[in-house]
Amino acid sequence: MAKFEPGNARAWAMESLRGVSGCILPSFTLDQTGLNEAAIRHDIQRERELGFTGFLIVGECGTSPEELERFVEISVEEAGDDLVTIVQAAAGTLAENLAIVEMAAAKGVDLVMPSYPISFYPQHYKEIVEYTRAIADAGDLGVVVFAMNLWNFMRLHPSGFAPDWLEEIVETIPNVVAIKNEIGDPGVAGLAEVFRRFSDRVIVADPLEMNAPAWSSTFGMPWMGTSNYEYFGDVVPRIHALAQDPERFDEAMELYWRVHPARAATGALMREANAGTSFVHRLLWKYQGWLQGFNGGPVRSPHTRLHDRQMRQLRSAAIEAGLPITDEDDALFFEGRIRG
Repeated sequence: MAKFEPGNARAWAMESLRGVSGCILPSFTLDQTGLNEAAIRHDIQRERELGFTGFLIVGECGTSPEELERFVEISVEEAGDDLVTIVQAAAGTLAENLAIVEMAAAKGVDLVMPSYPISFYPQHYKEIVEYTRAIADAGDLGVVVFAMNLWNFMRLHPSGFAPDWLEEIVETIPNVVAIKNEIGDPGVAGLAEVFRRFSDRVIVADPLEMNAPAWSSTFGMPWMGTSNYEYFGDVVPRIHALAQDPERFDEAMELYWRVHPARAATGALMREANAGTSFVHRLLWKYQGWLQGFNGGPVRSPHTRLHDRQMRQLRSAAIEAGLPITDEDDALFFEGRIRG
């Protein structure tokens, strides 16, 4: 069961949602006919070893509804009492996403982070609020609102997800527990506005690890998630924890600058992948995790191809940053570390 009683999600989150939540992508058998359950369990244990406090159950790698349900079951089993589980409701229709929420609630998942489908083309911001409300009403999960500027909502507000919309969502949807805050690019003024307006009512998190010291020190950001932090090993949880303490902020920044070459590499490649697509390069994320001992292996097509140039760039940057990565040949990534 979830880590809070029904109706108590927000109070629980304000008290207990802490640390850093990464991402678990499903692993498949090499012939891609089914889930590789041993590999999924291995990856969740690796999250725990690296100091993460929870993880997103990623739903954008080609799992069938039945496979996603089993993926959720495995995730809840392996998470136990110490890791927070967040299901990604990222299917193509509201009906499918409502079914994901209902299933996840029945399996004991803690939180849901909904996406807005590519066919969702609201003409008024109220449609966005009501879509979010429908997801929230489908189960007793806490809701992480993903407020970002890539949903194609800029025609309704230049930020991509207006703070006034968030005001209505937070005030009228009680089980909204957190805002994943990525509005208003370029610049950070929009991000700061969201922190300023909502941090006393819900958890506000900027998922970009490059910004963690700033928000942890100015707004006391207690939790952050979700993104491809696994590339950095245990560094993101460590920086986040250090930056909470003013007396250790310099230590946080020393570590921050040490891994900056890796940060620059992943930033460049993510911008390249997102340009014109608004699509997350999940296979690239898989490779980043594999460098740090995660399973790796295939995701199902259609998906973005991973090139040798990109792998070389990530590997060399990780080495320059002093990250303890595998020295195994990149060809082994495509097979996966845990064979199934």
